[in-house]
Amino acid sequence: MNGAVDKSSGKLHRWIEPIWGYVFISPWLLGLFVLTVGPMSQSFYLSLTEYNLLELPTYIGFDNYKEIFTDDADFWKSLQVTLTYVVLSVPLKLFFALMVALLLFQAIRGMSVFRAIFYLPSLIGGSVAISAIWRNLFGMDGFLNKIGGLFGLQGIDWINTPGTSLYTLVMLAVWQFGSSMVIFLAGLKQIPRDLYESASVDGASKFRSFFSVTLPMLTPIILFNLVMQIIGSFQMFTQAFIVTQGGPINSTLVYALYLYQKAFAYFNMGYASALAWILLSVIAVFTVIVFWSSKKWVHYET
Repeated sequence: MNGAVDKSSGKLHRWIEPIWGYVFISPWLLGLFVLTVGPMSQSFYLSLTEYNLLELPTYIGFDNYKEIFTDDADFWKSLQVTLTYVVLSVPLKLFFALMVALLLFQAIRGMSVFRAIFYLPSLIGGSVAISAIWRNLFGMDGFLNKIGGLFGLQGIDWINTPGTSLYTLVMLAVWQFGSSMVIFLAGLKQIPRDLYESASVDGASKFRSFFSVTLPMLTPIILFNLVMQIIGSFQMFTQAFIVTQGGPINSTLVYALYLYQKAFAYFNMGYASALAWILLSVIAVFTVIVFWSSKKWVHYET
């Protein structure tokens, strides 16, 4: 009799522990299904419909996707602009973030103040106010041209010139390297000091130590920063919307801005939902490629 009671209580105990686990993570599960899975499912359904917010969605199958790929020149233009922006901004941002992190890694009194100063652009750089300032900075009568005028240089309308407009957005993105810099600083602190001592005993210079010790040990951090920056760059919106509005002649029509125009300027929500799912697929492809290539260049301490 006691054996039967023990067995039943043991089974009950095995059930209670997982139940309490689900109870404790229930807020996260609720957020996952209500705020993520639910809206994503609804978005995918809307991508298969014609929907303008004023009428009920009309199911049209994959017609939105067919039109996007076969009869939408602006889609291909926005994709090309976005890819150019990602290819230019991400490597430059990571390069400057790593270089500044190496400078700020020195054990000098008051260095924490400089770290805060360099991190500040990442806190405010994505704001509407900074984007408006950037527009004035690179305008025809902006501060940059005024400085150039002191040296007799002819002014350039950086914002409204197709050949230079996208580069102003790239510079704004690179200026916001603070978050990647902080992560690089954390990675530098995790590199064992004895590796540098061994390299020094072998006669390696600081330059050689950087490429033989620092850079290989930082490759997992570089991978993380690379993936996060690629995802963020593909979704860039505020800067293009405030600074250039996609112009001139669509030279800065990034993907997220084009999606916004379709959704909230033309109220073509079904079409915009299809664009959103294509963007998700493009980001997923790039992420998979980066992770696949990481097997060849990311080194772990183990």
